Amino acid sequence: MALSKIQTTTGTATPAELGRTLVHEHVLVGYPGWELDARAPKFKRADAMLRAVDQMHELQSHGVSTFLDPCPMDLGRDPVFLAELSQKSGMRIICTTGMYFEAEGNTFTFRHLPVEEVTAIYVQEIEEGIGDTGIKAGAIKMATGANTVSDYERKLVIAAARAAKITGVPLISHTQDATCGHDQIDLVTGEGVPACQLLVGHSDGTPDFEYQKSLAERDAYVGFDRFGISLFQPDEVRVANIMKMRAAGHLERVLVSHDSIMCWLGRPLPYAPSFESMLEMLPDWRSTHIFRKIVPQLREQGMTEQEIEVILVDNPRRWFSAGLAT
Repeated sequence: MALSKIQTTTGTATPAELGRTLVHEHVLVGYPGWELDARAPKFKRADAMLRAVDQMHELQSHGVSTFLDPCPMDLGRDPVFLAELSQKSGMRIICTTGMYFEAEGNTFTFRHLPVEEVTAIYVQEIEEGIGDTGIKAGAIKMATGANTVSDYERKLVIAAARAAKITGVPLISHTQDATCGHDQIDLVTGEGVPACQLLVGHSDGTPDFEYQKSLAERDAYVGFDRFGISLFQPDEVRVANIMKMRAAGHLERVLVSHDSIMCWLGRPLPYAPSFESMLEMLPDWRSTHIFRKIVPQLREQGMTEQEIEVILVDNPRRWFSAGLAT
């Protein structure tokens, strides 16, 4: 039976309580095998917590009240850390169940489990909690690789869709190189889940506005969620395409974020040898970048304050509401 409220790391919330929401940010990330790297910087939990609390307070100064961390199970997900961070900072934090795509995930166990077992695992983490923490996932992460959906990824996307149908939580995806968005929609809707329950993530990884528009035309949410990562796409292109979405009447399908990472477990491979070098390489890759630089650019191009709040408040609320029981 579908849930009637949104699960957070410290309790529940109604869609109306979400307020300004960042839909795709990370507190901790570690690529599979990070703990085997004897030469990596040691993770200092207390220091990481202090850094994360400071960044949450900075976000709150920009009016953000909800933070979705869609870290999959196999990239260092730590719901206890997130719950403690929520309590210390006052930020509402939502975590996810779900797995990463085949080429970069930890695949051995889930490759051998049937789709029914994977579905049951996702549902259990939503309805009963993650491990023995009592902390419940509030969304499901799903992911596909570049250009083609592998058999492994297809199974996990189907499991995610089935779990979303049972529980009513939203689906948030990773797409590699802004490909396979339509494959994801096909698989999700094929399991009876409406496309409006799915956020097709990283759709801003291409300059192709027609691709982004085509996702919105199918009623999925379109993730312009890597602001600040200039390696993948200049922010100017992202801003221009959001304005095109507005002109085409699809602003209500735009969701924004940065896919930022506050603290690394191990080294931030494959992009840089250290956290510090990554910050030097991507100086705008911060969870506050949208508020400091992007919102002013949208205003300069004619977007109204009400339209900005549609993106930051109304669209996340609608996305989280799509599958909830009324």
